[in-house]
Amino acid sequence: MLPLDSPSWQGYKPATNMGSMNVYLAAAETTLDKLQKIPPAFWLKVGIAVLAVIVFVIVLRKLLQVNKIIVGAVLFIGGGVMFFNWLYYRTEPKILTPFFTKIAPFFPSAGSYETTQQKTPDQTKK
Repeated sequence: MLPLDSPSWQGYKPATNMGSMNVYLAAAETTLDKLQKIPPAFWLKVGIAVLAVIVFVIVLRKLLQVNKIIVGAVLFIGGGVMFFNWLYYRTEPKILTPFFTKIAPFFPSAGSYETTQQKTPDQTKK
């Protein structure tokens, strides 16, 4: 018969002494202690991220009920505005810089207006 099956088994041996490793584990920092040391700013950012995901899912579910042509038109116009804003101010992501460098000469840029304007005679003398 196993000691576990006996009615007098208490789950531990009465002569057990705690070794140094057991004392270390008993005094170890708990997960709750570690979580309390994290600054509140981090929890604020986590809360904002969770809220953003929830809002994104709600908006996505609403968009699935809208006519697909309207969603496509809004995305096309919004993407075009973002593309030309990147091109005009040259604030594109670094991975797109080679592409924008090739097409930028064909479009106006933020600094090109002043350089292409002719100066009046009194401005050239100064």
